[in-house]
Amino acid sequence: MVFRPTRGDDTDLIDSAKFFTTAFWAGKSGGGVNKLSDVQSRSLSRQQIAEFRKRYGPAVSSRDRRSELIICQNGKTGEVMGCAGVEVCRVETPNGKSAQAPAPLMSNLAVGKKFRRKGIAEDLVKAVEDLVRKEWGYDDCYLFVEERNSPGVKLYRKLGYKVEWSDDTATTLIPKPNGSMATSPTVLLSMKKSLGGGLGSFLGRILPFG
Repeated sequence: MVFRPTRGDDTDLIDSAKFFTTAFWAGKSGGGVNKLSDVQSRSLSRQQIAEFRKRYGPAVSSRDRRSELIICQNGKTGEVMGCAGVEVCRVETPNGKSAQAPAPLMSNLAVGKKFRRKGIAEDLVKAVEDLVRKEWGYDDCYLFVEERNSPGVKLYRKLGYKVEWSDDTATTLIPKPNGSMATSPTVLLSMKKSLGGGLGSFLGRILPFG
């Protein structure tokens, strides 16, 4: 397996977005479907490609890049097995609660169904944390996860993340068996892990990097 940042490469972003569409949306926690319809797949794929390009594409400054998508690939075939994104932004939930200052927010973590239970999710989280701490110089990393996503919450707790606050006003999309998408209420947890840093974290926030 190979873990690497996409560095805004459009082909990587497209491949990862298509992978994410199936890995994340099919069987989504909260009552989704195990297999997306063609209409759902096309619609969600278009949305994911647009989102990944906006968040992680070449428009993000290469001189002071604070947004990245990390992918796990089969070293021989190049097949995408998992992905995780992170960006420095305002960490805020729909109910208005937020962190005191902009910080790294991990998102879009997914592992292909046939590759699960192999430690890939843990390795992706650790790769994100290494990037955040060693290259960007931040002390903390945040993430959002639905409370009903028990496996996700369990994983993050195991890796040292703690709940900072919850939001019971949040909503999410759920693929329905009839081929449509429905909005569903959910409880969103904001979790944070302290990564440590010291002087390196201070310098990382004030000095650009290549």
